[in-house]
Amino acid sequence: MVRGASYKCAEFTYRVGQIVMAKKVAVFTGTRAEYGLLFWLLKDIQQDSDLTLQLLVSGMHFSPEFGQTYTQIEKDGFHIDEKIEILLSSDSAVGTAKSMGLGVLGFADALSRMASDVLIILGDRFEALAAAQTAMILRIPVVHLHGGEITEGAYDDAIRHAITKLSYLHATSTEEYRQRVIQLGEAPERVRNVGAIGLDHFNRGSFMSLNELSDSLGFELRLPFFVVTYHPVTLADEAPKASFQALLDALNTFPDYQVILTYPNADDGGRSIIPVLEAYATEHPERVFVIPSLGQARYLSAVKHAAAVIGNSSSGIIEVPAFDVPTVNMGVRQKGRLAAKSVLNCESKQPDIQKTIKQAVERSYKQFDEEIYNPYGQGDACHQIIGMIKSMQFEPSKVFYDVKVNSDL
Repeated sequence: MVRGASYKCAEFTYRVGQIVMAKKVAVFTGTRAEYGLLFWLLKDIQQDSDLTLQLLVSGMHFSPEFGQTYTQIEKDGFHIDEKIEILLSSDSAVGTAKSMGLGVLGFADALSRMASDVLIILGDRFEALAAAQTAMILRIPVVHLHGGEITEGAYDDAIRHAITKLSYLHATSTEEYRQRVIQLGEAPERVRNVGAIGLDHFNRGSFMSLNELSDSLGFELRLPFFVVTYHPVTLADEAPKASFQALLDALNTFPDYQVILTYPNADDGGRSIIPVLEAYATEHPERVFVIPSLGQARYLSAVKHAAAVIGNSSSGIIEVPAFDVPTVNMGVRQKGRLAAKSVLNCESKQPDIQKTIKQAVERSYKQFDEEIYNPYGQGDACHQIIGMIKSMQFEPSKVFYDVKVNSDL
């Protein structure tokens, strides 16, 4: 045995002359997109001799409608410690609220069995809120990723800020978002700007060639093509089916471009869009390909080769600019987020979408050799987050951090 070496087994780390309990780090995932962003963090925790990875999986991962993506998690070499099914076959706000209640019931038992030392939660989904409030009651410290952001068109905005108050440590994607978390009363020493975790893929991941991507999809891709993802807008007055139909009508004005369409998420109104996009693909079998979930490797590979990414996904704001690929961001779902120059905003109406797609494919938003600045970091978030977890000294009773406010306001 080598002096100073460590050997990991189950929940213990064996070092020469001593046995140290490995810190049990639970990670929650409820959607395909969120899992893709967490991939390298999961790998790093899994390989760290001082940490034991636990996976709490729920939400869309178990839905046949949305691709049963828990199977991809297992194919990637991760053990799922707890599988909690919570989604109802519903497309309403009432169904979403009931799913949250089922989540609390299931997560209470799961987290009790797991006896985790910390729980990592990314973002702003309703499933994540149920997990966060359960962990808080069980006195399991929550590390929240991507807090402080703004999305005025979705109830995700309020959920994100609620998770912030339920969390102990905060890893934000920009300095502006770090300041907003502090403004919410979180002590500065517990809030760190680490950059967007999804950008770690660009320094550590590998991407498929166009031929490899075509073979993987079973669909012949010819340049140019668009990657399209549209999610329901849950707060603003933007009817999902009407807005999505406007998008399809705009795409029809670009007949020389193929389209990869992915399913929406499980928010209110999402299921109503699925038959529309399936019918669109049936009408255009050589030009349009529909898939419930690409998975992170195929998605990023598709983005790399795409002429543009179109829709209202946060990925179009945060990750896509790193590829120097333009984003057509429609509607108000992502309103309020910081964005690169290559993110082109438009209303959810056919003429405006069409005009903005034209600007994107012509690259009229930038100079020929201009390098696009992405405000979301350099792709080194994972090791910073692990450092935060290892150095954490948890105190269940947080002190509210007051910021100075101009009394004239």
